Amino acid sequence: MSATPENEKLGFIGLGNIGGGVCSNLVADGHSVVAFDLDASRVEAMSKMGARAASSTAEVAGESELTFLSLPTPASMEEVTMQWLERAAGTGKVLVDLTTNSPAIVRALGQRLESAGTHLVEAPVTGGAPGARNRQLVFIVGGEPGLVDRVRPLLESVGRAVFHLGPLGCGNVVKLVNSLMAFTTMWVSLEGLAIAAKSDIDLRLLLEMVRTSGGANSYLERRVEQINERGRPAEFAMELAAKDAGLMLEVGRECGVPMPVASALHEMLSFAKAQGLGQHDISDMVEVMERAAAVEIRLPPLSDS
Repeated sequence: MSATPENEKLGFIGLGNIGGGVCSNLVADGHSVVAFDLDASRVEAMSKMGARAASSTAEVAGESELTFLSLPTPASMEEVTMQWLERAAGTGKVLVDLTTNSPAIVRALGQRLESAGTHLVEAPVTGGAPGARNRQLVFIVGGEPGLVDRVRPLLESVGRAVFHLGPLGCGNVVKLVNSLMAFTTMWVSLEGLAIAAKSDIDLRLLLEMVRTSGGANSYLERRVEQINERGRPAEFAMELAAKDAGLMLEVGRECGVPMPVASALHEMLSFAKAQGLGQHDISDMVEVMERAAAVEIRLPPLSDS
């Protein structure tokens, strides 16, 4: 591992909302990056920013020493990793997986790559597409300390914080715990707002009371003002949130931890998909609640006074 992040060639596979933002920042920092995505328009856009366009995962594996993956599901990450390994085996090259993944899959793939003379670091993120674009991501890392040290300068350059939680698997366990807390806080807030709306209570006054009394949470403090916006461009689709909720349940079963709240969350996100809202942004969870409770949830305008 003699190369340093400043001079080694980087690869990037998966140029969606998160991957596209991270990759563009790496290119902006002057790194040599070869990029690939199944969507040719994303590759073309990245090449206009200065990346070299690749036509396959194998080409990225051959041209880069350290490759980032940012993919939608554990299954897609596993498939791409196996394609990468066909070209990279025995080279000591490193994969850095930004996908929100199954800890069990991460651990199994890590062993597979090590036995084939390559390496894996997991680094799922929080912060969404705006965080990716604006270098505000938090990276939740799992892996061997020496490998993490090699990758850390790159992560720090495109994010605002890096937490190394332990060996492979730990990063995604903590990412899922974080998502469990964020998603359930949002949903329970919508439950309370729906009750108040059906009771003809001024939601703006309710918010003032809850914030004053200490019953507020991160959603009510920072994100509830988006509640009147519907149909925003999907920066984090509800179908991906449903996938993450399913992974939470998987981890709970593996650890022997009861997950009744996560189960209910998964049910509501599955309901959202059944309602045709899977491609909508997570902020449209308010519409899921409106349909389920048969009530409109809108915040009155802020008073000028």
